[in-house]
Amino acid sequence: MRTVLVLNGPNLGRLGSREPEVYGSETFADLTAACEQAAAEVGLSADVRQTDDEAELVHWLHAAADSATPVVLNPAAFTHYSYALRDACAQLDGRAPLVEVHITNPARREAFRHTSVVAGVATGTVAGFGLDSYRLALRAVASLLG
Repeated sequence: MRTVLVLNGPNLGRLGSREPEVYGSETFADLTAACEQAAAEVGLSADVRQTDDEAELVHWLHAAADSATPVVLNPAAFTHYSYALRDACAQLDGRAPLVEVHITNPARREAFRHTSVVAGVATGTVAGFGLDSYRLALRAVASLLG
């Protein structure tokens, strides 16, 4: 069974308590369970991780590029300004799919959230469907892997 890294950036470990009116009441444990189940349904294994540390996220992406491991990535706040993260994501190009994912739709939020530095190097983006964004992203990865 092929493994997909499901990587999550800053503050996503606080799901359920962080701005529930924006992000909902589901916790990071709920997100993990949903990803593991959705991945299994399409013949994949999800390795779900979260960090508030940009360097750790970059290291995980380097390892994914080196091993040609597909990635579902919610860069969170790093979406809008982390060129280090963008450059790490670019290293997956041609090696494995990278699907950017967001729980909310950044285009419907504050203006500073409208630009993603990751989108230009991602295979695709799924946003605005809550935890279903992850389920859709995992289905897309499975389809891309054939």
